[in-house]
This record gives sequence, C-alpha cells and structure tokens, in this order.
Amino acid sequence: MVYTRRSVWPLVLGILMVAYAYMVQSGAMEPVIKFLGSGRNAGEMQILGYTFGAIGIVAGLLQLLTTPKEGQGDYLLSMVGGVIFIMAVAFIVKWGLDPLMAQWGRAAQPTLGFNFASVMNLNYVVMGILAGIIIVNVFKVPGWAENGVRLSRLGLKTGVILLGALYSLAELAHLGKLSVVLIGFFVLGSVGVVLWLGARRNMPNSMTGVLAAGVGVCGVSAAVAAAPVVQAKSTEIAYTIGTILLFGVLCMFIFPIVGKSMGMGYIQFGAWAGTGILNSAQVAGAALAFQPNGIETLKVAEIFNITRVLFLPIIVLWLAVWYVRREVSAQKVDLVQVIVGKFPVFVLGFILMFALSSTGIFAPALHYQGSYFDNSDKVLTTKDREGKVVSRLLNDKDLAALKAEAGKVQRKDQQAALQRLIENKKLMSIDDDDTLRGLVNAKVMAKPANDVLVKAHRAVRHTAKKIAMFRDLIAWFFTFGLVGLGMQITMASIKQAGGQPLVVGSIVGVIKALGSLLVVWLLVSETI
Repeated sequence: MVYTRRSVWPLVLGILMVAYAYMVQSGAMEPVIKFLGSGRNAGEMQILGYTFGAIGIVAGLLQLLTTPKEGQGDYLLSMVGGVIFIMAVAFIVKWGLDPLMAQWGRAAQPTLGFNFASVMNLNYVVMGILAGIIIVNVFKVPGWAENGVRLSRLGLKTGVILLGALYSLAELAHLGKLSVVLIGFFVLGSVGVVLWLGARRNMPNSMTGVLAAGVGVCGVSAAVAAAPVVQAKSTEIAYTIGTILLFGVLCMFIFPIVGKSMGMGYIQFGAWAGTGILNSAQVAGAALAFQPNGIETLKVAEIFNITRVLFLPIIVLWLAVWYVRREVSAQKVDLVQVIVGKFPVFVLGFILMFALSSTGIFAPALHYQGSYFDNSDKVLTTKDREGKVVSRLLNDKDLAALKAEAGKVQRKDQQAALQRLIENKKLMSIDDDDTLRGLVNAKVMAKPANDVLVKAHRAVRHTAKKIAMFRDLIAWFFTFGLVGLGMQITMASIKQAGGQPLVVGSIVGVIKALGSLLVVWLLVSETI
C-alpha cells in the first residue's frame, strides 16, 4: 500500500515558514512581535521556521517530483505533510494566539477584576487542543496530512520524558512534613477514589486513568502526562481537561468567599487552596483573591501545590501498573511478565530524568523547576563583550526611588527587608525577596519604586540553562502533540463518550475540597 498522497501544500507551507523566519531575522516582523510582546521567542521563530520550512520544502519537492513506491520510505514521507501541517498551526497558536490572549486577559483585568486568560488557563496548551478540534470538525484534516497527524502521540510521550527533568527529590525535603502528609493523603486518596468510582460506573480504563491523574494530582499537566500511560483517547483527554477547568474556575471564586467567612488565616487558606483546587493556575488565583495585598497566602498555597506536583512520578508509575493489571485481569497470566512486557518505555524515561534531576545534574540543588536564588557578586557583576563591567546592583537613582517611598511601608518585616536592600543594593535572602514581592503585590509604593523592587528580584533569580532548554523543548513537544490530539477529536466521538467524566470528576473534586477543608480547619494552625 502507498501512503504518500501528492499535494503542493507541504511545499507551500515550507516556503511560508522559511519566509516567516527570514522576516523575523531581517526585522520586518518587529512591529508585530513588539505588539504581541513575544520578542523572547524571536530566536526559536527563526530556528524552528527555517528547520521545519526546509523539511517541508524538501518533502514537498520529493512528493511532487518522484513516484511514491510501497515501503518504509513511502510511509515516512507520508508523515512529513502532517507534521508540517501541525507545526504550522502550532506556530500560529504559540507565537500568535497565546501572547494575544495574554494581552486581552491583562487588558480586561481592571474591568473584570481578574485575568480571565490566566484563570481559565487559556494558554497554548488549551488553545492548541481547541484549534485542532475546530480544524477537524469545521474544515477537516486534509488527506495528505492524516498520516502525520497520528504521530502527535509520539510528541506527547517525548514531552513526558523531558518533563522529569523539572522535578527533584531535593525539593520535597524542603517543603515540610505538613504539606507532604496532607497532600500525600489527598492525592493518593483522590486517585484511588476515581479509580474505584470509574470501575463501579463501568468507565473505560483509559478514561478512568487519565481522569484520576488530572483530579488527583495537578490538573491539566498531570492529565496530559498520564494520557499516554493509560493509552487515553483524544476525547477522554478533552473531557478530563474540561472537567478540571470548569471545576477549578468555580473553586477559584468559591474558596476565597468560604475562607473569609470562616475567618481562616493565610496559612490555613493557603493549605486548603493548595490541596483542594485541581489546577495550578486556579490555586494562585484563589490565593491572591483571598489576600490581594500580599503574597503570604500565595507562598503557602504554592508550597502545597509544588508538593502535589512532585507526586506526579509516583502516580504515573501507579497508573502504569494499574492499567496493565486491569487490561489483563480477565486472563490467567504472569502479572510480572505482562508488566515487564507492556510497561511503557517512555515512563521509564520520565523516571530516569526525574532521578537524574534529583542528583542536581541539570540545576543547583535548591531549585524549583530550574529557578534558583543567587545574589553573589560573581553573578551580579559581569562583563559585556567589550570587557566593560556591567553591574546588576541597584544604582543611586534606584535607591533614591526606594527612599522616597519607604515611609509608606507599615509592616515591620517589609521595612526591615527594604532597609537591607537599600543598604546592600541587592536582596540579601530568599525571605527578603519573598517579603518584598508581597510589598510589590500590595502596591503600597508608587510605580517607580515597585519597578526597582522588580528589578532587584530579577537580578537574584536565575534559571539554569539546561532547565531552560528542557522547558522550551517540552513546550514544543506538548504543543505539537496537543494540536495533533485536537485534530483527532470529532463531535461524534465526544457525544459517544457521554458525561461520566464530569460526574465522577465533580464527585471526587467536591469530596477533596470538603475533606481538605475539614482537615485544615481542625489540624492546621497559623504557624507551621
């Protein structure tokens, strides 16, 4: 059978990609890039534009100038068109729609009182899936791209492997016993309850598995990470993400109201939000809604949220074993042999990357997802290409702006941190950094002074180069995989899936929210 379908479109898309990359390189796209605020992506626009553009041109010419013959070469060539098609859509989503939606969210915040793009998770992940769904249901995937679209799952699996590099056991040791115990109980409990309910309601194993990860761990990212492990269908992932986002948005508005009506303190509410809300974006939104004039609540919520995320490797391993057992439960076979034979190789890759990250090979030991604090003179004082000394310490103008507004600061811890910053011209500790971030968030001082505090924060916060590389790669593998995933979700298949995920997800979500509220209210005090 010959798989390659002749079409001029891979060649056309390849030419357009190369042309776009050249326009970025030449500066012709500068006004658009400046408007979108996507200047930090200019490098990848050129690299990926030229790379995939060249692939599209070569493959397009081969398709048009040669006669496809049955074989491995024909099969591989047939995939290129779909890959180029997905990447073209991904370029539009990640470089266009993502920054544009972020702008709209910020612009609407003064009117709505919240950033709808952030709260509703309208980033390249969700919009990539939506773009794929719209394409397949409204315009249809072209025949010459169909075979390559199926390759999208490989992108997801590769992204999951690299995702392991962002986590470290060293982080878990610094988060405190309370967050580990509380999160461990509710993460493992939520996953277990979803698996039990799914079996009771006769849901497919793949649907139950991906829903368990999303509801139990950290929302969308956990669902995406677990999907290949349990061989989840496109519609099952879509239903899980929809359930998570709907429940999360409701919680973001309800949690602060309940917390204030119960007289909860910063630590209590942060622990509850970090445990009971399904998705990370809504955790931050609820924490800031509860305490808009500081970040103490946000810090606690993020500690619990980070702990929850770090359970992902355990849950992935659990679901892999659970799925194999469920799929072969009707047969009398050697379970160990089946697990070894069917255990997903990419899960082992994820665990290997996680183990390597725990050794500190990718980033300094005290880091979270590659970001670390360093205020040493070696980092803050460098030289440019011409050998001129460049200092990131605060200058006299910066110090004058801070001194002019210092009288407005009332809290003693913020006064002390601000004084140390003025005396040393740099932030002296992680605690000072966190304290002054709260001052910025409260908007006590005028904008020039807040800008100086932001400058001081950025000077001492750094991202490990290897982790930055992994982040970029992960983002693109997931973008590719999710756009292609969306192209496999038809309205007919959505109707066929039914509303079981929403029912089960909502039941477990409510149990998790109420259970964590009860535990926090009874056991968590305002000091840890």
